[in-house]
Amino acid sequence: MPSPMMHAEITCLKLLHNGKVRDMYEIDDNHILIVTTDRLSAFDVILPTPVPGKGEVLNAVSSFWFNKLSHIVPNQISDMTIADAIPDPIERQRVASHAMVVKRLKPLPIEAIVRGYLIGSGWKEYQQQGSVCGIKLPTGLDLADRLPQPIFTPSTKADAGEHDENIDFEQMCDLVGAALAEQVRHISLSLYQEAAAFALNKGIIIADTKFEFGLDTDNTLYLIDEVLTPDSSRFWPVSEYQPGISPPSFDKQIVRDWLEAQDWDKKAPAPELPNHIKDRTAEKYREALERLTGPA
Repeated sequence: MPSPMMHAEITCLKLLHNGKVRDMYEIDDNHILIVTTDRLSAFDVILPTPVPGKGEVLNAVSSFWFNKLSHIVPNQISDMTIADAIPDPIERQRVASHAMVVKRLKPLPIEAIVRGYLIGSGWKEYQQQGSVCGIKLPTGLDLADRLPQPIFTPSTKADAGEHDENIDFEQMCDLVGAALAEQVRHISLSLYQEAAAFALNKGIIIADTKFEFGLDTDNTLYLIDEVLTPDSSRFWPVSEYQPGISPPSFDKQIVRDWLEAQDWDKKAPAPELPNHIKDRTAEKYREALERLTGPA
């Protein structure tokens, strides 16, 4: 396996932004190159340990879902090829499997989170208040229970090193306008429901996920960033799912669980991951891709 890619380090294009996981480069006024590195973030902190092959898997998973869900909402994928985008053949070859060329869009300042199961911060809030992000739920639900119906719980979008904050739908309306907020909520729930049904047939439960959206100059809404990856979602194996316990995952929950057990204040710098945690995480990412894109 090639050496892990901590940074894209493309010199033939102008760097626009280093995100938590992705490096973005300007191609021209209408196109951007997004390179998904092997960086891993947890609790909104970039970890010092890259996960080998992770960026390639995330890129492939996102490409799969962008194609599969394109009938619901337009997406960022451009017709421009990687060869046209990166003139330097050496740099192109090094990042090709990690990269996609996308339309240049204006991102909305929110993350569109859809939850189908009661887990994570939602479970903690439910135990205390009977709600998730202020949305009241029936009494008597257990850890990892499937919700009566998926719920939409937006958050702010934090910069690297900062923490996202949950907001209610009214606050989202204040940020982007009521009509656009309604559109984003409806599309997010539609995307989740179709993807969750598909994944279930592949032996994967999508417990929750987050989407991001952007607008073009005509204010047309597009699905952007990453889609239904092990970084942006909780994936559980159907065969091991059991309400009342936290199911094993195909995502970075392995890393979160290890970090929770460390003496760490969830601020940078994060501790180095031990090899067995890094390797198990890489295996789970690869397994998620193979399950989703392989035969049922």
